[in-house]
Amino acid sequence: MKLIPGILLSLCCFAAHAAPWPARPVRIVVAYPPGGGIDILARSLADKLSAPWGQPVVVENKPGANTILAADLVAKATDGHTVLMTSEGTFSINPHMYAKLPYDAQRDFLPVTLLVLLQQLLVANPSLPANNLAELIALAKARPGSINYASYGSGSQPHLSGEMLKYKAGIDLVHVPYKGISLAVPAVMAGEVQLTFAGIATSMALLKSGRIKPIAIGGPRRSPLLPEVPTFAELGYPEVQTHAWFGLFLPAGSPQEAALRIYRDTKSILDDPQFRQPQLIDKGYEVVGSSPAEFSDYLKKDLAARGIAVKISGAKAE
Repeated sequence: MKLIPGILLSLCCFAAHAAPWPARPVRIVVAYPPGGGIDILARSLADKLSAPWGQPVVVENKPGANTILAADLVAKATDGHTVLMTSEGTFSINPHMYAKLPYDAQRDFLPVTLLVLLQQLLVANPSLPANNLAELIALAKARPGSINYASYGSGSQPHLSGEMLKYKAGIDLVHVPYKGISLAVPAVMAGEVQLTFAGIATSMALLKSGRIKPIAIGGPRRSPLLPEVPTFAELGYPEVQTHAWFGLFLPAGSPQEAALRIYRDTKSILDDPQFRQPQLIDKGYEVVGSSPAEFSDYLKKDLAARGIAVKISGAKAE
């Protein structure tokens, strides 16, 4: 039996569409340098995903330009097997910071899954004569402009959190940008600045040794690792959002089955107690593992909230 060209084309398209994903090695492009929390999580997931996928899963670090380099690379990828792993800066902050980006945060990507949230602490030098948020606000009002807080650059999460706290509490804190969180926390310990926002994993050993002290933490609930530290929300400042997040994205136009496969398999890993506890919970991560639809809804809300914070902060791209 002969097949007319139109039917033959339809069968070929159906066969291509029905081909299992992945059909070749998968590349996870991480928008940050090697060695950080997001890179470690990416490599841990890659190790676990290679077996169910039957393909090598390779992590490629593409840091630079506030995650723009990695996002641009993945947005333009056409192999169907390139995944972006990045944080809130790419999709929720950069669109408000830059007049023009080489990618469109909403048009050029397919959200796959929100992996984890990372609630940050407001920490202080032990010598600061304030041991809680009420005392800090009272001190800042009594001594306007005399208390400094460190961030890792204009528009970074600590900068936006600090400026939102200033705005909502009606206080004057001085922003001191550093070139990374690895410099900001030591600056607090050394007394160069009095405050910064830092992750639980970064802070835990320093808190236990008394080299820094906690003031408050972000998020809707207290961390089980630091149950004695109150949240900004319960202290009356829910607008002070200190969280970062890690998520996975595909280029727009990628097959929906690819997104669903990545989501299902990564969620299975995140839900595994043997992976979840040492890799996530013990490091202060709040596990999410949202579906593509849930992640899309979350991104819309996060983009709006960060836009308000950027406007209040006056942050501009450097």
